[in-house]
Amino acid sequence: MTHQGRWCRRLATAALALATTVAGVSRTSADGLLGVYGVRMVPDDRDAERFSRPGWGGGIQVVVPVSATHELLAGVLGFEVVNLLDEDTPYFDPPTGLRVEQQTSQNYFRCYLGPRLGLHGGEVLRPHMGLNLGVNVYNISTDVVVPDDYDRENEIRQNLRSETNAAFGYDGTLGVELNIRNQAAVDFGVRFVKTFGVPQQLGEGSVRISPSYFQYYLGLGLSFGFMRAHGRD
Repeated sequence: MTHQGRWCRRLATAALALATTVAGVSRTSADGLLGVYGVRMVPDDRDAERFSRPGWGGGIQVVVPVSATHELLAGVLGFEVVNLLDEDTPYFDPPTGLRVEQQTSQNYFRCYLGPRLGLHGGEVLRPHMGLNLGVNVYNISTDVVVPDDYDRENEIRQNLRSETNAAFGYDGTLGVELNIRNQAAVDFGVRFVKTFGVPQQLGEGSVRISPSYFQYYLGLGLSFGFMRAHGRD
């Protein structure tokens, strides 16, 4: 085994140990999952549409069933990041033709925790629904750049503004897992995500907004047992 392969397996083992500790529940016949997913996030109301655009992102999620509920309830812990705005606006100096770009990027980070109700046993199809509480972090940064089309290392960049704000929120999730031999699962579904009390344009005014979004996600999870077995190889 290569050094990189050993490092990846150690990382997976450490993530499994951390997830089990955080969840604080015992292992059951319905084994938990550690997974990654991609997400498409779309503004759903006027507040969201005014200050963001549809964006792509991804995340990591841990699902641990609770033994006392006969495989019907699980705890979920996750983290994700989505880019909601990536915009370049060019300006040209008429006498010289010099091009200057204003580059704006808005990123959305979310850490969430909550219960999930559904099937978590050996079924091939496992529908589920969940309700999570989370901390949603918005970051927006604007730079003025004099680009060098021949060597990007020589561009001139000045940051005009960079601001980060956090707010509380929640999400409701509906999804279905495709269970693959109790070793892995393909998970897909939709979430409604709501945030409360975000400063308008992240600080350019006294009004606070409460944007909402829809997320469409597709992910792949590996069972704790599968990772344990391969971690010993």
